[in-house]
Amino acid sequence: MSTPEFPVDTIAALATAVAPGEGSVAIVRLSGPKAEAIARQLFQAPGDQVWDSHRVLYGHVVDPLRGERMDEALLLLMRAPRSFTREDVVEFHCHGGLQVVRQVLELVLSAGARRAAAGEFSQRAFLNGRLDLTRAEAICELITARSRRAAQLAIAGLDGGIQRRITALRHRLLDQLAELEARVDFEDDLPPLEVPAVVAELEAVRQALQELVQEAAQGQRLREGLRVAIVGRPNVGKSSLLNRLSRRERAIVTDLPGTTRDLLETELVLDGVPLTLIDTAGIRPTTDRVERLGIDRSRQALASADAVLLLYDLTAGWTAADQELRAQVPPGVPLLVVGNKGDQLQAPPLPQAPPPPQEVRISALTGEGETELVQRLLQRCGVLPVEGMAVALNQRQRDLAAAAAASLAASLAAAQGALPWDFWTIDLRAAISSLGEITGEEVTDAVLDRVFSRFCIGK
Repeated sequence: MSTPEFPVDTIAALATAVAPGEGSVAIVRLSGPKAEAIARQLFQAPGDQVWDSHRVLYGHVVDPLRGERMDEALLLLMRAPRSFTREDVVEFHCHGGLQVVRQVLELVLSAGARRAAAGEFSQRAFLNGRLDLTRAEAICELITARSRRAAQLAIAGLDGGIQRRITALRHRLLDQLAELEARVDFEDDLPPLEVPAVVAELEAVRQALQELVQEAAQGQRLREGLRVAIVGRPNVGKSSLLNRLSRRERAIVTDLPGTTRDLLETELVLDGVPLTLIDTAGIRPTTDRVERLGIDRSRQALASADAVLLLYDLTAGWTAADQELRAQVPPGVPLLVVGNKGDQLQAPPLPQAPPPPQEVRISALTGEGETELVQRLLQRCGVLPVEGMAVALNQRQRDLAAAAAASLAASLAAAQGALPWDFWTIDLRAAISSLGEITGEEVTDAVLDRVFSRFCIGK
């Protein structure tokens, strides 16, 4: 492992979100060797309060140059190594609001601290052995989680679920590498290698990694969400469906075709999966210049969406125009064809030629078929079932797990070709290195910079 230079300065940052006029409490956090000295310089605790570790002090933040009180606050001191970074950490718990917090942070910086970079507190926790890399990344994922299920996956990573699984797989590979390297150097002095057992173990680890890679694709959708375009001819109920799923009147609904002139987006969570629903203008020939611009944007949304709901009118039946819309969905994009206005049918719909593919029957007005629609959509997008998924790798971890699986496939190919032992070990070492990079056991400065740059300031 290439270890970056050990940090020796003191960093500071605002550790809570602050908006103008909102928020009752804000935290300014310091970490480093001067943290307590800076706190003693700026904080006046009346009476005989003792500056003990992990004890809250009451007092005032004071400008030492002017003697002016800047805020009434609480101070929490956490001496090393019993802190998040395993350094001396101080937190000023101030009143919320932009002006007070800005003044306190400026005093801290002028007293000798440096403004922290994004993720620098978590990076120090990693460098000081407080966290492995997967736990550090889980912190960022927990902060940015857009749904309950995404937060649960982040908690699983924070509890060490990813680290334990990857470390266990890596140790299994290290055991096999030791057996192979022993035969490279001392084959004449050792019993014959049980080749089938080694091959079976490498294949078992490879399959376990492939399962993690597949689960990671679902996890990524849970973290980032899906953009789902609702498309269809004018007046088939796209806006009504948007309002039904979002549980509020987001779109204007009338009986007049062409009401929706532009894209309308709404964010919601369905069965634990964050979605951005895009209500598009009805696609039809028109001479209206404004409506035509909206239709052009609808086609762009259709081309860039993660999934498409193609809505058609059950009372009108599946038409050539609906078929033409279906043909415009890019290959590989999950598509669900949905028949709307089921509540208006007086009798079962007549057979149609061609029949609508993959039909789900709903009523956006009454809610009929809504549950089936949601389940079928998520299944088509490959994000169900999600409840049985214990952990999910992020994109960086997924790429490394896939690289390790590919290296094992190359090692198994060497075994199948009956090549010498050292040919097996070349790709086996590469697989072990990739897994070590996931947990941080083998990591470079560039990797750390890339990982922690995605964090918010103050974490």
